[in-house]
Amino acid sequence: MDRTERFHLIDQMLTNSRVVTRQQFLDALEISPATFKRDLEYLRDRLGAPIVWDRERRGYCYQHAAGDQPFHLPGLWFNSGEIHALLTMQAWLDNLQPGLLSGHIQPLQARIRALLDQGSHDVDQITRRIRILSRSRAPQNSAVFQVLSQALLNRRQVRIEHYNRSSDSSSERKVSPQRLTFYRDNWYLDSWCHLRRAIRSFAVDAISAVTVLNDAAREIDEQQLDRELHSGYGIFSGAQTQRAELRFSPQRARWVAREEWHPQQQSRFDQDGFYYLSVPYSQEPELMMDLLKHGAEVEVLGPARLRRQMRRTMDAMRLMYDDTRA
Repeated sequence: MDRTERFHLIDQMLTNSRVVTRQQFLDALEISPATFKRDLEYLRDRLGAPIVWDRERRGYCYQHAAGDQPFHLPGLWFNSGEIHALLTMQAWLDNLQPGLLSGHIQPLQARIRALLDQGSHDVDQITRRIRILSRSRAPQNSAVFQVLSQALLNRRQVRIEHYNRSSDSSSERKVSPQRLTFYRDNWYLDSWCHLRRAIRSFAVDAISAVTVLNDAAREIDEQQLDRELHSGYGIFSGAQTQRAELRFSPQRARWVAREEWHPQQQSRFDQDGFYYLSVPYSQEPELMMDLLKHGAEVEVLGPARLRRQMRRTMDAMRLMYDDTRA
């Protein structure tokens, strides 16, 4: 019997009987007195179980004050969202650079470890057996991020030096920060760009310098931001969208059919097991990168421009791997 089962049995015995003797517990649980003592301490200290020793009746019982709700044993394990959140917080705190929060980190780390330690598995085993891996995380300039976040919250315009990877060039922009977004393990600054007179999203790791200006930031309605930035596939989207019509092989459909590419996606299977997926998008680059990882298991049916872009990319790849070239 593992610790989780013992906890449930202890709770059941105390709930069904007004008083349970120490020997009754030891016989039912088949454990040593030392283990029983540790279990009681854990139930009391970590799970808040109101277990007390009744001297007159020589046994253990639940003690409830007048008006208290009966004690219920909490869930002894986490769902996928909870364990992901706890382990992610732990990993972030472990990697946090020294700063203003340094004095507060240790108690927070101890609290997270205490939460992870609930249940039948200790925290060291959990962190060894369950891993959170970040994909394609870009290094962040802490000074840039701090200035951006302060300007964002103080509602001030900023001047940024931004590197455009597509054109391999840097430019200076004056922007009104609207929000910081964490997407696919990287930070992005959603802003009103005063040069383009439009909403733009900038990768924070591509911002090399930032200066806070005295001018108040221009306020953009949340709904307008969502229309521009969330209407299409990926982080670099826009209000003007078209739909990518995709067909996945029956084999690849076993994975893709369980994924949500976009909240407004449409999908269906045909009689041969091919999976058809329709997603809105406004710019091709990120969508194409995600499609190329599926290789020959996906075909772009439309629109014609996206299909041509994919064909050009695949032709360039084929030439790269053509061993007959001189």
